[in-house]
Amino acid sequence: MGTALPSIVHELQGTDSFAWVSAAYTLSTTAVLPLNGRLAEIFGRRDVLLSGLLLFAVGSVVCARAESMTVLIVGRAIQGLGSGGIQTLTTIVVSDLVPLKERGLYNGITGATFTIATGAGPFLGGAIVQKTTWRWLFYLNLPLAGIAVFVVLAFLKLRKPARPPVRTILSTVDWIGNTLIIASTASCVIALTWAGIKFPWTSANVLCPLIIGVAGLVGAVLYNVLYAAHPTLPLRIMSNRTSLAGYFGSAIHALVITSVNFYLPVYFQAAKVASPILSGVYIFPFVAVLSPAAIVQGIVVAKYGCYRLMNVLGWCLMLIGVGLMLLLNPDTPIGVSVPFQMIASVGLGFLYATTFSVLAPLDVTDNAAALAFLLFCRTFPQSWSISIGASVLQNKLRSTLPATFIQQFTSDEDITYIAIPLIKGLEEPLQRQCRQAFADSMHLLWKILLVLCAVGLLSVGLQRNIDLHSKTDSRWGMADKKEKSASPNLEDIERVDEEKEAPSV
Repeated sequence: MGTALPSIVHELQGTDSFAWVSAAYTLSTTAVLPLNGRLAEIFGRRDVLLSGLLLFAVGSVVCARAESMTVLIVGRAIQGLGSGGIQTLTTIVVSDLVPLKERGLYNGITGATFTIATGAGPFLGGAIVQKTTWRWLFYLNLPLAGIAVFVVLAFLKLRKPARPPVRTILSTVDWIGNTLIIASTASCVIALTWAGIKFPWTSANVLCPLIIGVAGLVGAVLYNVLYAAHPTLPLRIMSNRTSLAGYFGSAIHALVITSVNFYLPVYFQAAKVASPILSGVYIFPFVAVLSPAAIVQGIVVAKYGCYRLMNVLGWCLMLIGVGLMLLLNPDTPIGVSVPFQMIASVGLGFLYATTFSVLAPLDVTDNAAALAFLLFCRTFPQSWSISIGASVLQNKLRSTLPATFIQQFTSDEDITYIAIPLIKGLEEPLQRQCRQAFADSMHLLWKILLVLCAVGLLSVGLQRNIDLHSKTDSRWGMADKKEKSASPNLEDIERVDEEKEAPSV
């Protein structure tokens, strides 16, 4: 979406709502992540995963057919609901099948498929937009979703709980807690989407929903801890410092990786006047290294169990890589940016070791809840990173772009994506001045990310290196026709909830 968004905004006349193209997707994905973990315990892994794939396909059709920004945003929200199910369940299924001690390689492989696809997105998106139409970005999801559904149906033969009466199912879902999480997440994302673009950060329109959202999330955690009979976020998954540090580090990791992946194409398209296709090619070094780094950290952790050391190395490399990005200017050769990207990318790949920080202190029966919350911590910050980055660029550009260029835009328009397609047609020296203004604005964003990397490094100090366990949850896994009785039922799930005791802090 990063390379294609300027073209989409231009065609659908969505300069006042472009941020919602990403925010709606992130919002709906994030809001249902904790709920998906609970649904997987009730309905089984495969049914929830298939539902997510189908929702993603439906949302893609809505986006592809959109004739307005409003319809496109609705489609993105539907896509996000499906994506939340896909992300949660693929992670949970791997944890059901592979012990934590051996999971590093498998996490690296599944992480590699995700990072390859995410990294290839800017290149494919730029090529599609430049040669055909952005609508094919969404049509291409349909055959991919179809293949995924076939593979799941044909090969993923998992144990499934006995289906209880509907009334019993409804009684085991934490409706109040999930409502608080969904509503609070929505309130935060609305505030972040408006902040610095439609309204100032200090305005009531931003501060009120942001404060309400943050307070609501705190309230949701307190409700789950103190009152919920079947909590979506059990206290035991957050009651030790190693897991807490892992959740926090994952959130900072998500802030940084999303910002780099989303805004690096902006630098190439604006400061280097690159086409959408070329901007995708120019960030290929970032993509090419990320997946191998994730696999390497998985292999190393699986063999030596040194996930804490991998986190330290990851943050140190991120500090170096992001720090070097401060040297990027309009005249910086593309080849110089390659090692900068690769150093940062290796660090980001190593930081997937935060999964082990979260799970090592926990019992295997907590996998679903812990992984759902971990994905929430990785996904929710994405909306913050995009919104903060948009606000930084918007405010900085308004003070650095030449007055003769900026006067053609209204005060409530986001000039970042409107200005990019216009730069190439400007005469000198105006073009040079605009390119430098974008580079200077990006420098401020890199400085903010550098501070976040330092905070992430400090969080590792709270972790302990705990031995990785070598068992799986016997209630789940691959189905065995000779052992149908091994399938868990709702009573088993309720018993596990009731018998668990929260570990000491």
